[in-house]
Amino acid sequence: MVQFSSFLSGLTKNISPKAGKKRRINLGREATEALAKEARKNGLLLTSPGIVSAKRSDNYVSAYSKGGNKGINQDCFIVWEGFGGKEDVMFCGVFDGHGPWGHLVGKRVKKVMPAYLLHYWQEAMAQCSILINGELFKNANFDQFDVWKKSFLKACSTVDYDLELHPVIDSFYSGTAALTIIREGDLLVLANVGDSRAVLGTTSDDGSIVAVQLTVDFKPSVPQETERIYKSGGSVCESEDEPGVSRIRASNDETPEGPGLALSRAFGDFFVKDFGLISEPDVIQKTITTRDRFVILATDGVWDVVSNEKAVEIVSAEREDSAKRIVEYAAAQWKRKRPEYATDDISVVCLFFHNL
Repeated sequence: MVQFSSFLSGLTKNISPKAGKKRRINLGREATEALAKEARKNGLLLTSPGIVSAKRSDNYVSAYSKGGNKGINQDCFIVWEGFGGKEDVMFCGVFDGHGPWGHLVGKRVKKVMPAYLLHYWQEAMAQCSILINGELFKNANFDQFDVWKKSFLKACSTVDYDLELHPVIDSFYSGTAALTIIREGDLLVLANVGDSRAVLGTTSDDGSIVAVQLTVDFKPSVPQETERIYKSGGSVCESEDEPGVSRIRASNDETPEGPGLALSRAFGDFFVKDFGLISEPDVIQKTITTRDRFVILATDGVWDVVSNEKAVEIVSAEREDSAKRIVEYAAAQWKRKRPEYATDDISVVCLFFHNL
């Protein structure tokens, strides 16, 4: 048996099992906000362009965001080294808002998701633990990935509920995609809601750095997503002025009216939540090996104009300011490849596994 971290023990003491769910979540959020404040003070929490190089881990992170030509930048990101007070855990995420209130929805999800994730992680850890002489120990059948997966699933459900009840932010016709990851030791856990993408840079047998896509771009045209949408009573259509862009619509009529959504998974967007749109994340794991160099998290403002291979090539050339170089390259590609369209907002987080 392995002893739990002092962080988990501290949360367990502060949160009564008899308290209601809302009370416990609020206490968890308060604890997380205090931890976040301390992390920011120590330079371990990043929400604006910059780098994080932690002394007590192998992580090195470069992050950058730039608005396009559509108005206010609706993208945002977070990097949290020593997540939840655990020195060996890092949390990263990119958020791509859309709709009239998309910038506020993205920022809200960025703010509350770490708190909800830590709350449910604490619950899951407690469920697979044994109390011995006042200390918590892991059960023999403890599954590290399973704990994080359950925590992500519950956290994302609660995030959507939080948006639906928010007294100020109107997320009926607005929402956000969210791609978040946890690194704990050699375990990488990815939770994807939407069409942002994670791409791994890893070393091949000949010594070159190759790209491996880790996540699925969840758009309505993906076969399993299309099937779910139709089973839910929604429809998937393309408009004449956007050939090749599939959207969910809240109608099965031959000529549906009203706005559509070019995502099959998102937070918010409650106008199509009863017609196939879900906020359930696809949660996967990757064991980091000595061959794996870095992972790129980026919103679709990158992947609409930049290939996985080119992004990995840019990052592998030099890790310092790597996120900014991808963003600037993608912005230039928008002007070259899609001059008739407004440049999209672009956000990138590059997480390097081995801090040289």
